[in-house]
Amino acid sequence: MADHNELGKKGEKLAIDFLIKNEYKILEKNYRYLKAEVDIIAKKGAVLAVVEVKTRSTDYFGDPQDFITPKKIKLLLSAVDYYVVQRDLDVEVRFDIIAIIHQKNETKIDHLKDAFLHF
Repeated sequence: MADHNELGKKGEKLAIDFLIKNEYKILEKNYRYLKAEVDIIAKKGAVLAVVEVKTRSTDYFGDPQDFITPKKIKLLLSAVDYYVVQRDLDVEVRFDIIAIIHQKNETKIDHLKDAFLHF
């Protein structure tokens, strides 16, 4: 497996551990709908948190969250709309980003809530 794929998998594991520690219930990992993949769907109270995880080994080229494109956001919106309708959920949906920089033995995790409001 390529190094960037392994870094991504490690980032998703770190994000799941972070969310569980912060009292989120993980409902789905790598949920797929058509061409979209949602990294994590979690619930905390009445909020359904749709989480995109971005992991980088350095911030030299920018913050991890800077690499989410408008196309990716559109795909996530359609996937989560389908998810909520199919399961007949009555929840507030929030789109978050967990940005991780993992350098050597040091890891920095930022949880950006309602992240797509800033795009």
